[in-house]
Amino acid sequence: MPIVELKDVKKSFGSLAVLHGVSFSVEKGDVTALIGASGSGKSTALRCIDRLETVDSGTIEVCGHKVHDRDLDLRKLRLDVGIVFQSYNLFPHLTIEENITLAPRSVKKMDKAAAREIARESLAKVGLSEKAENYPEQLSGGQQQRAAIARSLAMEPQVMLFDEVTSALDPKLTGEVLKVIEALAASGMTMIMVTHEMGFARRIADQVVFMHQGLVHESGSSDILTEPKTQELREFVMNDF
Repeated sequence: MPIVELKDVKKSFGSLAVLHGVSFSVEKGDVTALIGASGSGKSTALRCIDRLETVDSGTIEVCGHKVHDRDLDLRKLRLDVGIVFQSYNLFPHLTIEENITLAPRSVKKMDKAAAREIARESLAKVGLSEKAENYPEQLSGGQQQRAAIARSLAMEPQVMLFDEVTSALDPKLTGEVLKVIEALAASGMTMIMVTHEMGFARRIADQVVFMHQGLVHESGSSDILTEPKTQELREFVMNDF
């Protein structure tokens, strides 16, 4: 039974159709990379998984939650699914530890000591143990992105979503963040990531989903990046390597 499954998902914004019937599934513990040109629908598909966008038709099931259901309990879904964006969205007036403990305390009703312990464990996983008392402005972009990942990990989700989390970073900082994601993959975390880092996707992805014009155009193991079957993926890969 897949932990994430999309079936014939369609989504439009006004008269602009973005997803034309997207279907793919993710097994527990696997890493799926969503790739494709800008405007192919990959970020919209990711946002639909966390119900940041509602679908027009089709079904999405995540950790047993029927995401397409209008009566979905969003709080329960968000306990199981963490998402990290290109922008870090850290509160500037809170320390890194306070940013991380906020959700466990308000959503999970953890006491302060338990939340702090979870925060410290999460920061250790992303290599930021020494930055707990710092404010976001005192961290580099790569460190802030790692802190944003730690914030999601503190909620102990079953699935992590990453939406082009390195696209605003320079190569050195990108390497820092990718190292953290690679460690999470090695630990067995189920992940779906929208990425333009083709070399990274080829190295860690169990499944690569190539989206083109709002559809899953080709999918399979990371071998499809070296042996694409369609002209569209062949051209996309040639432009990125």
